[in-house]
Amino acid sequence: MKKKRVRLTPGFRLFLKILGVILCILLGLFLFYLKEISELEKLGYSKKASQEILFSFHKDYVMNVGENKTLNAAFESKDFLEKNIDNYCKINYVNHRHLISNINRLIDVGYTNSDINIILAHGDDNSVYEFSKREKIKYLEEFFSIDFAKLENYDRYVKYSDESGEDEEDVVLYVNLDMDKEDYVDSQLVSNFSNTMLVNKHHHLKEDFVPKDLVSVPIEYASSDDIQCNKEALSAFQRMSDAAQKEGLQLVINSGYRSYQDQVEIQELYRNTYGDSYVEKYVAKPGYSEHQTGLAFDIGSRSVNVFANSKEYVWMQENAHLYGFIYRFQKKYESITGFRSEAWHYRYVGVEAATYIHEHHDMPYEEYWAMFIDK
Repeated sequence: MKKKRVRLTPGFRLFLKILGVILCILLGLFLFYLKEISELEKLGYSKKASQEILFSFHKDYVMNVGENKTLNAAFESKDFLEKNIDNYCKINYVNHRHLISNINRLIDVGYTNSDINIILAHGDDNSVYEFSKREKIKYLEEFFSIDFAKLENYDRYVKYSDESGEDEEDVVLYVNLDMDKEDYVDSQLVSNFSNTMLVNKHHHLKEDFVPKDLVSVPIEYASSDDIQCNKEALSAFQRMSDAAQKEGLQLVINSGYRSYQDQVEIQELYRNTYGDSYVEKYVAKPGYSEHQTGLAFDIGSRSVNVFANSKEYVWMQENAHLYGFIYRFQKKYESITGFRSEAWHYRYVGVEAATYIHEHHDMPYEEYWAMFIDK
């Protein structure tokens, strides 16, 4: 029995031809789309940004600009404004959640691209947003030419500058360290232990704070058998002491870690002996002493009673930084540290920080902290 052949009508054959042409066109468009997206992605743009660039007919513009993280963020953002596209290209990228909306507001306030770069470099997402709500500031460079200036402190900078007459760099330093506030008033709580932590009259520890890796100091390195300190700091001191001993010098730890309660007792002892005025001027309040960090040592000489008169004192000034220690309370920086000069008080901060401080005229640790740690 013969099979019956199915004959396509002329109309259906025409339909299939048209469908084939449409499919070929769609395939061609899809391949073209993939090629365009691929070019943008190779340039450094995300898939989401690349799609927005392509569908908004900005590919030629973007290809001419080249890789640009801020422009990428703009095309990814729902806050993209066509009128600001040229600005986006000239503004340095920062990883802020509301980068593009903040840029738009700052442009509307009247800031130039250069101004906006300064603003973004000195604040986080929230502080930039708050700054964008205020009237335009005419002379941004007055304080923000200083790398570690903070956007949120602008009004305090102005107030302290007017009151003190200090130059801009000192104003920024002092305000960032809260030195425009009274000692022990509205101080910042320090919760996390680190070699670079700052504890002073404006940065305090909780009563129950105990430093990491607290260990006992071997008697050969201490003046008594009940001294404790941080393990890493002790190891550094031992290496330093051994090096000094090879030169005939004898370093000894007279005091290390002190608990909050220890400082309470020391404060009361000095108050009973010398009075309130002496304590207020020379003795740190409980929670405000570096000794509670376990990183601060009172260092002495086994051969001379007054450390400042010893050869060990001279050796320490020349070599302490090699082992990560700094001469913490110098006379020339009493106005910054808030404490009187103590020739015997050394603080472990690590070799990198100590070396930088030593190479920059033994700058006060507060200044180093404000420049590099307090970000």
